[in-house]
Amino acid sequence: MISDITIGQYFPGNSSLHKMDARMKIILVLCLIVSLFICKNVVSLAVMVVLSVVIVAISKIPPKTIAKSIKPLIIIILITAVLNLFYGSGEPLVQLGRFKITVDGIETAVFMAVRIILLVVISSLLTYTTSPNELTDSLERLLKPLKLVKIDVHSIAMTMTIALRFIPTLVEEIDKIMSAQKSRGADLDSGNLIQRAKALIPVLIPLFVSSFRRANELAYAMECRCYRGGDGRTKMKVMKMTARDYVSLASVILIMAAVIVLNKVFAGLI
Repeated sequence: MISDITIGQYFPGNSSLHKMDARMKIILVLCLIVSLFICKNVVSLAVMVVLSVVIVAISKIPPKTIAKSIKPLIIIILITAVLNLFYGSGEPLVQLGRFKITVDGIETAVFMAVRIILLVVISSLLTYTTSPNELTDSLERLLKPLKLVKIDVHSIAMTMTIALRFIPTLVEEIDKIMSAQKSRGADLDSGNLIQRAKALIPVLIPLFVSSFRRANELAYAMECRCYRGGDGRTKMKVMKMTARDYVSLASVILIMAAVIVLNKVFAGLI
């Protein structure tokens, strides 16, 4: 399970999605997330499903990699679906005391599960197709208006990007520590929930020590390179919007409009 976590990883490529301006990709992801949350029926959600499949195909990211981004969240998806299963109205198909399962509840559970999966897929594609350096620069550019109220935008963008960048590193570190502890006879897979939690202590302590050491080394490396924040710094790569970016933005705006219209036309559907 640990090795399947791909959040924060960047997969170099030559697709149209890789070539897009990182600022535009962030804006488009936010627009698509809003579109997902305003979906009110199956028809509008189906449009988002088709759009997500098209975007994955354009990105040329292997479907297996996309599936890995969903796998760690299966438990959360299942819990959400089960909770929504009992909140439906209508004639019960199954009665469990005060709780009842209806057709409406099943439809709502599936609807919410699909929405979460699409949310994970769309969000993951941002980091899969955008390098950490591009993310830092684009976040800083998008947050630039906050400088008017004396907020250190560069530090915020740098902190967010470093945190995102170190997720794969920490995942790899956890995998190594768990393998090392298992080779010493540690039992991490059996027992009840409390026993498994106690068994993770030999994993968490080395992980914290390693994380603090990496943070200290990174701070020293940045200091040795005379890093002093964003004031007066120039960019090696100049970010520039192209026709591809504006066409993508127009397409996503049309999709958002279509979702709103479909919500009103098919208002009676789940």
